[in-house]
Amino acid sequence: MRRSRITRAIAALSLAAVFAALVAGPAVAVEPIDVREPGVRQEPPRVFEPASSAPPIAPPIVPPTPEPLPEYGIDVSYPQCGDELPDAFAFAIVGVNGGRVHAPNPCLGADGDAASQLEWAGRDVELYANTANPGPRLSRFWPDGQVEPRACREEGLLSTADTHDCAYLYGWNAAAASYRTALEAFISVGWADEDADRLPWETTWWLDVETANSWRGDTVRNVAALEGARDYLVSMDVSEVGFYSTPRMWARITGGTDLFEDHPAWHAGALDMDDAHERCDDEPSFTGGELRMVQWVEDGLDHNIRCE
Repeated sequence: MRRSRITRAIAALSLAAVFAALVAGPAVAVEPIDVREPGVRQEPPRVFEPASSAPPIAPPIVPPTPEPLPEYGIDVSYPQCGDELPDAFAFAIVGVNGGRVHAPNPCLGADGDAASQLEWAGRDVELYANTANPGPRLSRFWPDGQVEPRACREEGLLSTADTHDCAYLYGWNAAAASYRTALEAFISVGWADEDADRLPWETTWWLDVETANSWRGDTVRNVAALEGARDYLVSMDVSEVGFYSTPRMWARITGGTDLFEDHPAWHAGALDMDDAHERCDDEPSFTGGELRMVQWVEDGLDHNIRCE
């Protein structure tokens, strides 16, 4: 009886051990401990890219295509003082004088009451100056008694000298005064030093020969005055000296001289641009040399084309 109880107890313990082993599973199949909270969605791990040291490449900036310049140039002087002038032009020419010899254009430099026409034109500006030969009775600038670069005197005469050389000196002095006016204007806009005695670069000059200025009936002395003006500008090493007129006025003032055939001519009097082109092709230069430009008036402004 006692042995039966012991046997049943041993059998029960054996069954319990087998059951415990079945529940626990193999000893090597141990699950890792999961520390995550139940019910919380886990984000995937973040991947960090290494920072680049190069700056981002900006797209190239394409500048706008500039408007083409017009074919024509503009010339202005004292009548256009204070006027609004065009921004676009192929070239510009500015008058140094106020319509007559020894009178400055008040709008040339920056020291006048209106905007500087030099600054409007830019550093490629060309200049023109008035000319005349009024004689000793009509001009207080007549060079009586001057001896350089020529002598204006007549021995034995009590009256004021009136010779070929005097006319030459008048033209020389007139061009010198115009040059000084231009130099002062260049200084005023900061293009030349305060102590400059010459323009800072070579500039083309045009001598304006019109019947509106004072001329004599003696065409030989008129030509002498133009010689003097031309020679002064040449002595200052300007780029070039040309003459502005019309064939008719040139013939009346100079007798149609060919003394200046080595100098270009600038013709006035065309009706419009088409007429200016035709004159470039067909009209002989009044100097006998190159016909460089032709002028017409449009919208109240002088327009010019260069003859190719």
